[in-house]
Amino acid sequence: MGKKIVLGVTGSIAAHKAVDIASLLTKEGHSVHAVLTADAQQFITALPFKTLSRNPVVTNLYDEEQGWKPTHIVLADEADLLVIAPATANILAKMAHGIADDALSCIALALNTAARTVVAPARSDRLQAAQCPGFFQQKSFQLLVRTRVLSVHPRSSECRHPAAPIQSGGAHLRRIRPL
Repeated sequence: MGKKIVLGVTGSIAAHKAVDIASLLTKEGHSVHAVLTADAQQFITALPFKTLSRNPVVTNLYDEEQGWKPTHIVLADEADLLVIAPATANILAKMAHGIADDALSCIALALNTAARTVVAPARSDRLQAAQCPGFFQQKSFQLLVRTRVLSVHPRSSECRHPAAPIQSGGAHLRRIRPL
């Protein structure tokens, strides 16, 4: 049986590749619930996520479904996996320092303890060439690693977008147990 996966999308040129991730995970039988930050919406709309996942898309902290519980809390409580792709330095810093000022960062901070978190960092050409994240991004990673956040990176310079390792039909995500 498929898992409930929250797919967080942040503001990066690679945001369009998250649609492929949503499609592949849905085809594999998972229930995908996309959460787009305001910056992500500068690059892509909610429509492809809604259509491919067959689920509503959260674009605002105050998006509400039926019932008394806020949508971001329902997703945080019920998720088996939180995937953030692309994960900008902004969301990594928010997660590392406990800042919850939008739907995605609230979900990340309120995520149930049984769920896993996987981030696919967005990387600029400058960072790709240096093969290492900047000083502040390194500090955020160090803090996140202590909280069991897993990071997936492209394996070659040909795959610059953060979705590359996840595109292979979710094969990389399947290796993360329990999925």
